Amino acid sequence: MAYRITDSCVACGTCAGECPAEAISEGDIYSIDPDKCLDCGTCAGVCPTGAIEEA
Repeated sequence: MAYRITDSCVACGTCAGECPAEAISEGDIYSIDPDKCLDCGTCAGVCPTGAIEEA
């Protein structure tokens, strides 16, 4: 199950820099491509606002 980014995202970019699959795209609120996501949880572990959760 892929992770998703919620509305709590502040678009700081921390998660994108840590994603080993490069599955996270920039935007007003970042997004995770579920087809690329490895379900490793690295992004959720580094998110300073806790905006990333399992989908």
